[in-house]
Amino acid sequence: MQVTDLNGCPIEITNLKEAIKMARQYKEYRHEDKSFSEFDKRQKAYWLDMYEKLTVIRKQSSTIKILER
Repeated sequence: MQVTDLNGCPIEITNLKEAIKMARQYKEYRHEDKSFSEFDKRQKAYWLDMYEKLTVIRKQSSTIKILER
């Protein structure tokens, strides 16, 4: 499956569970050096967007499986 990232680039997702785990971790990452604060803000926005998109896909996938039963 593909997800379009915050920059409009398509990202191929081969393992949804692992991708969600990675996005959850990365959205909380911060540098100790405060000179990276602007970079960290952009990165947080990127990973938060990706995490939200991936969790929506997971929820949709669960709903489809329930409906197929």
